[in-house]
Amino acid sequence: MKINARLKKIGDLVEANSSCLDVGCDHALLDIYLVRQNKNIRAVASDIAEGPVEQAKRNIKRERLEEEIDVRIGEGLSTYTKDINTVIISGMGGRSTVAICKNNMKIFRKIDTYIISPNNYQEEVKRFFTKNGYYIANEEFVRDKRFIYQIIIFKKGKKKYTKKEYFFGPVFLMKKGPLFREYYEKEMKSREILISLLPNSFRYKKYKTKKEIKMIKNEIED
Repeated sequence: MKINARLKKIGDLVEANSSCLDVGCDHALLDIYLVRQNKNIRAVASDIAEGPVEQAKRNIKRERLEEEIDVRIGEGLSTYTKDINTVIISGMGGRSTVAICKNNMKIFRKIDTYIISPNNYQEEVKRFFTKNGYYIANEEFVRDKRFIYQIIIFKKGKKKYTKKEYFFGPVFLMKKGPLFREYYEKEMKSREILISLLPNSFRYKKYKTKKEIKMIKNEIED
């Protein structure tokens, strides 16, 4: 069964012997990949909608993995059970990701590791997790077709980050590399377009965006 580059990268980042809850599992392709890695990974495929859950069950049955992957229907973290130590949330907006966690803070704090790949608002995700008892253990970029995505791994613990580290990601700043530069070149161009479209009355927004452009230039031209 084929899996896209983004999900494969997430799967490769899951530690051996983990027990994972895949929130918003869609067709459970990630979960199938996880248990086929021979890293003693247990997977729970979870989704709020019946359609994806039924598709997940069909895919899992086709692969004969019914005994290894549990499929659950429910909202966000509500499908958690105490054996789970890793939660994966991928392909959602950053604010939706934060909302899922906020809706069940009691369960949220029980998880050792989160692997998050938000489509946007990554800085808000980082600030939420670090405010609530997690630190950024790793960050990776992955190219999937014409898009570049961020994957962020949070683990329990506390670290302080600067404004620049929240904006770029502390691990990304250390690693940099071609995908870092390409990703932030696009971010810079989108901000330049935004400034050209903003009315003059949006002075603070323009000021903030210009500062971000300058900060990006300093990093990608370094």
